[in-house]
Amino acid sequence: MSLANATEPYPLCLERRLGATVSDDGAQFALWAPTASHVTLRLFAHGTDTEQGSRALGEYPMHFEQDGAWTANVPGTKHGVYYDYLIEFADGSVTRSADPWARAAGANGRRSMVVDLRRTDPEGWEHDARPMTPMSGDVIWETHIGDFSNDPNSGVPAEHRGKYLAFTDGGTTLEGEGGFPTCVAYLKALGITVVQLLPFYDYGSVDETRAGGYNWGYDPVNYNVPEGSYATDPYDGEVRIRECKAMIQALHAAGIKVVMDVVYNHMYTTDNWFERVVPGYYCRRTEDGAFANGSGCGCDMASEHAMFRRFMVESVTYWASEYHLDGFRFDLMGLIDVETMRQIRESLDALPDGQSILMYGEPWAAGESAPLDGTVLADKSALGALDHRIGHFCDTTRDAIKGHVFYRDQPGYVNGAAQQNRQAVLDAVNAHRTAAVREGEAGQIIQYVSAHDDLTLWDKLSISMRGNGANHLDSNAMYDDILDGEQVAKDVLSANMLSAGLIATAAGLPFMLSGEEFARTKYGNDNSFESGSRINLLDWTRALAMRGLVRYYADLIALRAASPAWFDAERAIVPTESSMVAFLVGDHAVLVNPDVREHTMPLTVMNRAVAERDGNANGLRRPVWRCVLDSTSARYAIGGHDDGGSDAFASHVDAGDGECVLDGAGFHLASRSLSIWTKE
Repeated sequence: MSLANATEPYPLCLERRLGATVSDDGAQFALWAPTASHVTLRLFAHGTDTEQGSRALGEYPMHFEQDGAWTANVPGTKHGVYYDYLIEFADGSVTRSADPWARAAGANGRRSMVVDLRRTDPEGWEHDARPMTPMSGDVIWETHIGDFSNDPNSGVPAEHRGKYLAFTDGGTTLEGEGGFPTCVAYLKALGITVVQLLPFYDYGSVDETRAGGYNWGYDPVNYNVPEGSYATDPYDGEVRIRECKAMIQALHAAGIKVVMDVVYNHMYTTDNWFERVVPGYYCRRTEDGAFANGSGCGCDMASEHAMFRRFMVESVTYWASEYHLDGFRFDLMGLIDVETMRQIRESLDALPDGQSILMYGEPWAAGESAPLDGTVLADKSALGALDHRIGHFCDTTRDAIKGHVFYRDQPGYVNGAAQQNRQAVLDAVNAHRTAAVREGEAGQIIQYVSAHDDLTLWDKLSISMRGNGANHLDSNAMYDDILDGEQVAKDVLSANMLSAGLIATAAGLPFMLSGEEFARTKYGNDNSFESGSRINLLDWTRALAMRGLVRYYADLIALRAASPAWFDAERAIVPTESSMVAFLVGDHAVLVNPDVREHTMPLTVMNRAVAERDGNANGLRRPVWRCVLDSTSARYAIGGHDDGGSDAFASHVDAGDGECVLDGAGFHLASRSLSIWTKE
């Protein structure tokens, strides 16, 4: 049945609580299935038939309600009982389905579980609180739960590697030797305030009952249930919930917010629980009845339909309230309608401290979908229709700095095409607020050059600057030879530092892929979603070897945290010659030289720009400038002597002591350098 371009065809269930609700008397079940002729509830002792003691506990016919729901009250049914539904339709066909509204499930999510959520709270959960870091000080670091701790050298106990509980292991160090920090200890030292986690709801591409499976998780099965492969026991539906909460609790204790990557735009397969329960309603269909494929996954979800809109709003709100999440990143937000995004924002705002919860997403789709007529989708053309507290990833910034994401050898500002991209970079550092195409307020702009998708920053720069556009060279040496001090790799390192510096000094919310700060490589693999932990894990040994670059990122983060002006102050552009970029932010000046030769900016030009910005046109007050960060400082050298003592992030070399210098003639800027100066 196709409902393309149709109004709501069934009675809507907008008030009744759906799913399983446990009480002192038993459990109450409600399933919206308006096209069913009969629904039978089945109860089980376990989530799979393979577990010891598995058995059926009974079958119960459900009662049809006027709002299209089927209900049943089963006295004596308690926390830990598993269930599913048999749904019969008028043509005599019968489908089996788990509960789309379930909040707990057994192994691989095939059966839902009745859950008393109070019993899933880790010790001290009632005292857990969201970190109150203002958005102006936030820096987002994206990682995958498995990648974070799968490295055998991470210092994490073997039984916790790749699991939620790895985040609860405080004070981990490389190889457990007490030196270089790893995992959460590393994040605290780096200064990260927000960790964005790739999807950790229950997804379908990994068999939870077998060790070693790997996937990014963009294939939802049960939206409201944590993924079982990250739990120490995937069979017990209570364990995954408690351990997921413990992960969030540990990050909060470290002062770090947690953002969940959510994928409401599509499901794992067209044969999903929603489609089994109400065929033809929840998934978008084209005029000929085929599943719409704007997601590239063959089953776009119809957010504009009232019942899926209700589901999305309640699901996001549930994760925020029950799991204390601090934000949500919406995969392919361009497939979700603007009204649904508005209602989610409104629902989050109604929670205690809910207005601080972050919302942002990808303002694009993989292809054309088939929403109902009149639906406005939250893509780039509709950015102006979104609430100003719903942000989006800025691909314009990304491509201007490092080159087009889909053309491996195409350079950007930092890696060989500076002049062509200079104006785009000037627009980017001001969050495109004065660009020909405005993209919103500063707080809406997620500024980034790398994410889980596509090439890592290091791989993109290596290929575009050294690889002649080859997909894979005969040898992977070029991705690693920076560790051996190869001179040709140092140009790539300089480009990496320019990229990071531009993102850190731009208005908006800075975002990075985990490991970007230590030149993370996937050896040219630009879509590693199922490539396993060997390619995807965070190499903590490499982090130590690249600690000079790590220091650079840490210094940028600390500098940004010290002043809210970096977040949203207007950038005053300073005139420059050649391909240089220079701009003023509060009491700071940022100077970038992407060229292979030194350039000089006259001091008079800088001081005149300050005077004009500050309304002191006569220039009577001439500032004294001091360099506070120079990308050419020996502090950031790779393979240099580690003179930081017990603090692996410290160094006796000053951040501003590099090859960029100031004299009476002006600022002498070394080749491929970024420097930040403060006026006193």
